[in-house]
Amino acid sequence: MWSLLPSALQRSRTDHVPVLADEVRELLAVKPRETVVDATFGAGGHARVLAADLQGKGRVIAIDRDSTVRPYFERFEREAGVQARFLRGELSVVLSQLGANGVEADAILIDLGVSSMQIDRPERGFSYAVDAPLDMRMDPSGELSAKELVNEWEERDLQTIFRRYGEERFARQIAQAIVRRREEKPFERTGELVDVVKSSIPAPRRFGDGHPAKRVFQALRIAVNEELDSLERALPAALQMLRPGGRLAVISFHSLEDRMVKRFFAAQARGCTCPPELPVCVCGNEPTMRLATRKAVRPSPHETAENPRSASAKLRVAIKVGEG
Repeated sequence: MWSLLPSALQRSRTDHVPVLADEVRELLAVKPRETVVDATFGAGGHARVLAADLQGKGRVIAIDRDSTVRPYFERFEREAGVQARFLRGELSVVLSQLGANGVEADAILIDLGVSSMQIDRPERGFSYAVDAPLDMRMDPSGELSAKELVNEWEERDLQTIFRRYGEERFARQIAQAIVRRREEKPFERTGELVDVVKSSIPAPRRFGDGHPAKRVFQALRIAVNEELDSLERALPAALQMLRPGGRLAVISFHSLEDRMVKRFFAAQARGCTCPPELPVCVCGNEPTMRLATRKAVRPSPHETAENPRSASAKLRVAIKVGEG
């Protein structure tokens, strides 16, 4: 049985280990009677850490687009000792709906990583390490899967997403190879795609920066789930939902996400949108947030040794300003 212990390091190795859990707990500083939103619930690891600080007084709103997380939420609801509610849907949509209905939050967490239960289930098709059906949908009922994308998108569109979302330097060669291969036989499985990616990259470059297919798989996952568009909409929706003094924490796992979060927080903390050459502010815009983290918080060497998947994680936190 999972316990609501304050430190992630006290968890069993068999439990889901949330990334940067101690840092999230410290920076969100949840107090009794507050409302906490875990906008990417997954297996509920972060929610458990934060619920412990509610001390039985408060509520947790859990959001996830993946219907398979419901059993994890039901277990959390039984054990957490706080009011809990689960809302299934894409995070920006649900946050907007909650805000429009007057729901306010004291702390919101957005963890942009793929959950372990998605990566570790071969049938979901997220991993390049296991041969499985080519899927990658975070919402299993979604219309677009990686299979349709790889088999149907134009070569130039594949090249664009590999370069933009995966920062893949061999995007053109890989896109061309995919089109040639699918003309002979459509892609069905992750292993088929991995083989094509490997063959498209010069041998000396294949293992210079991890698995040769990781950037392509990242790009496909982002495109299939529209992750960057979702994040762009979710950040202002979360800000609107926060009470004054409320805290927003975002954990990102690649540079595109982190840049988006960094720029949003910086813009909200700056307030003024006047051109820098103007001697005085004429726009009248006031800051809406202040930064709780000047730089991204990274996992400790101990955490990355215990949980290698945490290595690329970056945490940023900002606090909504204004009077309640």
